Amino acid sequence: MDINDFFKNRRTIRKYSSQNVSDELLRDIIEQASHAPTTGNMQLYSVVVTRTKEGKERLLPMHFNQPSVAGCSVLLTFCADFNRFEKWCEASDAVPGYNNFQSFITAFLDTAIFAQQFCTIAEMYGLGCCYLGTTTYNAPQIAQELNLPDRVVPVTTLTVGYPDGDVLLSDRIPVAGLIHNEKYVDFSSDEIKLLYSEKEAREDSCRFVAENGKSSLAQVFTDVRYTREANEHFSKIYKDFIESKGFAI
Repeated sequence: MDINDFFKNRRTIRKYSSQNVSDELLRDIIEQASHAPTTGNMQLYSVVVTRTKEGKERLLPMHFNQPSVAGCSVLLTFCADFNRFEKWCEASDAVPGYNNFQSFITAFLDTAIFAQQFCTIAEMYGLGCCYLGTTTYNAPQIAQELNLPDRVVPVTTLTVGYPDGDVLLSDRIPVAGLIHNEKYVDFSSDEIKLLYSEKEAREDSCRFVAENGKSSLAQVFTDVRYTREANEHFSKIYKDFIESKGFAI
């Protein structure tokens, strides 16, 4: 395997074949992913596996009816989980102090790293994956459906299966826009335009602009896809939900 080509050519897969991801393979990938870096070796995450058609159909509207939810072989909800660790502390005559913002962020990061480790390993086995950002939008409903206790908060969801056909490679800005040596150096207007010029010139980007009646790709993001109103609305829902699960933020 050419590592450079593998990662440069990875794709998000939203359409899956009927081939099933076996329990054995899924468990093996999860075990391998569990060796990802974790804060203090606490492993502050869990993953809820949804395989049945009925289970996916119940979760489908919580993910805004994205087709990959119903079409995938397995749906994985990755959760920040201090419940298990706190219970171990209490059973060992230790007094946990993890009902705070710092602890939530710690578990959130552990979960994100674990999920990405799973995604990378799954793709190296020939599977396709798609992250669902809707997990944080509708966390209360997802948590109720999955019976999540206090100190367990859904962070992200992956649809997983064997790819059905190929998809267009996603664009990325040049690496020069990501690297800052020693200190952050801010960009001029001309530098910003250059960084995003290739992204804006893509055929699919031009189509998004035209379909939405906008004058720039940036407006598609600010006015259509991720609006201020939606961001503020879902921010409050997620913040209130996190607090309801016992984290003071």
